[in-house]
Amino acid sequence: MKQDLCSRVASGREIIMDTADDNLEDLVSCALSPEREQELLDAQRECVFSWTNKKGEAVGVIVSYLNHDGKIWMTCAEKRARVSAIRRFPRASVCITSSGTKLGTGKTVTYKGDCIVHKDRKVLDWFFYAFASDRRNDPEGVQAYIDHLDSPGRVVIEFVPDWTLSFDSEVLWERAPKAATDDDDPRNAGRSIDSTA
Repeated sequence: MKQDLCSRVASGREIIMDTADDNLEDLVSCALSPEREQELLDAQRECVFSWTNKKGEAVGVIVSYLNHDGKIWMTCAEKRARVSAIRRFPRASVCITSSGTKLGTGKTVTYKGDCIVHKDRKVLDWFFYAFASDRRNDPEGVQAYIDHLDSPGRVVIEFVPDWTLSFDSEVLWERAPKAATDDDDPRNAGRSIDSTA
């Protein structure tokens, strides 16, 4: 049965409601609701994908992703350093922000989990079509995108989350209504500030 990412990680999430509403340093109760988290995953197209190199240093890049079946799917050339790194140590993290989407700013989710690197044709064909169809509307555009992706040496990375941490600034501002909100933030989609003011 198909399971979305939010319900997949919900079993490992401990939800604690903060009874001290005046404690603005305690953000446990400011997590995204499962519905809001799913909305963020659907609205955004890019994430920060981070892994650990041979020296034990954290490295991250911004990549496009596909949210499918409770997992985050990405692609890159097999020669990229991230591929050898996650084959050596499959633990990684994915961070997604609402900035640049219709949701505006102030909503984030971070996942930790394991990575699986795929090279088999069945997975590649499935991913290319699903990813291209998510980015293009017409059949010609979809096929052109597939042709662009289907290069020699390409792999697909399947990220399986098992831990999550999220934040919803709207919940925080409900606890501090006199503080400035992000309603006038020009980075919020569809909003602007009068430059003559």
